[in-house]
Amino acid sequence: MRPITNFERKFGRYGIHNLTIYIIICYVTGYVLELLLPDILSYLALDPGMIFRGQVWRVLTWILIPPESLDIFTIIMLYFYYSIGSTLERTWGAFRYTLYIFSGVIFTIIGAFILYFVIGDAYSLMNLGMAFSTYYISTSILLAFAATYPDMEVLFWFIFPLKIKWMGILYGAMIIYNIITYLRHGAWPMVIPVVASLLNFIIFFLSTRNVARYKPSEVKRRRNFQKAVNPGRAPGRGSGTVSKHKCAVCGQTELDNPDLEFRFCSKCNGNYEYCQNHLFSHTHVK
Repeated sequence: MRPITNFERKFGRYGIHNLTIYIIICYVTGYVLELLLPDILSYLALDPGMIFRGQVWRVLTWILIPPESLDIFTIIMLYFYYSIGSTLERTWGAFRYTLYIFSGVIFTIIGAFILYFVIGDAYSLMNLGMAFSTYYISTSILLAFAATYPDMEVLFWFIFPLKIKWMGILYGAMIIYNIITYLRHGAWPMVIPVVASLLNFIIFFLSTRNVARYKPSEVKRRRNFQKAVNPGRAPGRGSGTVSKHKCAVCGQTELDNPDLEFRFCSKCNGNYEYCQNHLFSHTHVK
């Protein structure tokens, strides 16, 4: 993730704070348009053929197309996505979260144009523009949250406690099933919207070692190792190298990763300091 860190140093001020709220506003706007003017959604779809004919607004307006039909469960899911999206923004920082969301949008647009250049006017005839929606971008938020906080529990339907990693695995299995179904029925163009919309997750997580770093077994291993060394002394750096900051959860110091930021928690009893990865996810010491 060092390239992203360097990118953040140069352009970090452009991160959009409270981005999840704007995403929800786009969803709500789409639902209102769907109720008042149902036929207008077809004029908002991401159709490169129509874009080349002058309807350039489609490059952006497709994000207004609702991912699902409006019902009580949709409202619950919108609140859920607001909660996890806001948590990711606080954990990663506004810039990285903005980059994650915008990369999903950009990859989706690129995927639509690639598909259009491959199949030509069949794109419009098959109405593939409606397949490029924010559904899988929203799914990428859930997958990112599950990869970042695999052991965090949520109340499924406000009743059943469930670790978020199992929801991530379930959604991942559904995505793979949908891809296999499309391919078996010869509907391979439908695979492009799925893959393009989830490329941000693949690049941010599966191509890096960040996921393994937050596995419970790995966190426990680092914690036990830190207990075996002198407090405030970085392992593997010699007996004379002493750190100024140390995370009370994972034991990392600024000597382990110079890019980490550390903060004291005002809600913990005592001087407990946490790195940026655990500042908002640790259990408060009472």
